[in-house]
Amino acid sequence: MKLKLLSLLLFIGILGTAGLNASAQRNIDPAIDRDPVLEQDAKHNLEVARNYFLLKKAYKAVLMRFEETFAAYPTFSKMDEFLYYAGMSSYYLSENKGKQKVNPKSEKEEKFAPAKLREDAVAYFALLIEKSPQSQYRDEAEKMLASLKAVPTTPNTH
Repeated sequence: MKLKLLSLLLFIGILGTAGLNASAQRNIDPAIDRDPVLEQDAKHNLEVARNYFLLKKAYKAVLMRFEETFAAYPTFSKMDEFLYYAGMSSYYLSENKGKQKVNPKSEKEEKFAPAKLREDAVAYFALLIEKSPQSQYRDEAEKMLASLKAVPTTPNTH
């Protein structure tokens, strides 16, 4: 009788240990619940921003769409692509490229000062690399991040 009881307890202990091992191997990252309305709105903003970026070279408009989407829905499923466009747009504006020119002397456009734009580009690329290591934009973001960090930002002293 004692042998049967001991065997039963040993069997239960083995099953419990096996169950613990199986649960330890599960992915513990919680699934992100995506709001379908916010997801659709963010996709629309991304499509518009992509067109601004690729077709119109309207980099300020890209940044405005990005900021709106990031503030409202930072867990957007395609945030890596948005971060890439925001980083490239910030970089291009810092180089005074694109069809929307920036007047860095205007108080209204302080956020478009070249040094601030370069800082923003670094932040966007770093966030893309950190949050989306499997992104198709990662390699390009790493290259841009390295080139931005290699060139020191010095204020113009004209």
